[in-house]
Amino acid sequence: MTRLERREPALAQVTGELIATRRVGDYHHLTFVAPGVAEHARPGHFVALSVGGDTSAHLLRRCFSIHKVSPSGTYGGTVDVVISPVGAGTEWLAGLRAHDEVSIIGPLGRPFPLPKEPVPCVLVGGGYGSAPLFWLAQALRERGCAVEMVLGAATESKLFGVVEARRVADTVTVTTDDGSVGHRGWVSDVLPEIMRRSGAGVAYACGPMGMLRSVTDIAQSHGAVAQVAVEESMACGVGVCMTCVMPVQGKDGRTRMVRSCVDGPVFRGDRVRWDAFADGYCHVPDDAIGAAEMGGH
Repeated sequence: MTRLERREPALAQVTGELIATRRVGDYHHLTFVAPGVAEHARPGHFVALSVGGDTSAHLLRRCFSIHKVSPSGTYGGTVDVVISPVGAGTEWLAGLRAHDEVSIIGPLGRPFPLPKEPVPCVLVGGGYGSAPLFWLAQALRERGCAVEMVLGAATESKLFGVVEARRVADTVTVTTDDGSVGHRGWVSDVLPEIMRRSGAGVAYACGPMGMLRSVTDIAQSHGAVAQVAVEESMACGVGVCMTCVMPVQGKDGRTRMVRSCVDGPVFRGDRVRWDAFADGYCHVPDDAIGAAEMGGH
């Protein structure tokens, strides 16, 4: 069995200065100076950004996977995030200009565990969920791992990082639902053959929950471990508000409702209770510890 290791981060709250912003397809790529965050971050960590400015009524932060970091530079350590402007908070962030400042908390969550010995790995990203995978690919290759990447999205403009993927991975496969670029269909259509051909011991994935379930099922059928970064809605990012709870099985086989921002966002795919996710909601399984007290929902 492939052995994986994971390190815990130090946490910082800093005022981050935006030094670069650019449009990438349907997304915005932002670079902040964030010393104290960049130095301790690992692939899979995320940050929580304040939105709306000092006088805003937006009390809750917005959480984003860290795309990459630079621990040192002209301005100090920097953190890059990728956002999709779909609501008031993310639209406000997308409208920031150079030298604007934002309160940043991070690195948050638990990062992707890395193999202790070289092993072939497949990295699967959906939409801008692929953002943390390029940094992960670099870390894996530094450990001697062969890396294949699969990037999927609804259409070409919703893909992220195809050019960058070709720099950091040994091979790259692209899928789009509408066939506008790459293979027409879903990542789950091409993944079985890639897992078979590569002999991958680990599949890492970040993207929509349905995709993560498919990656988990396919990885298991090929004798591989799936490590998935979930996209449950996070508000506070530090485990206080309880909006991101989800059912996960522990080593003892019992299901508990855990906070994805603290206990995740990276989980072993075979321990997530995928059957609890339906109709865009997460339901409390009847056999979960404390389910009776929570009313089953």
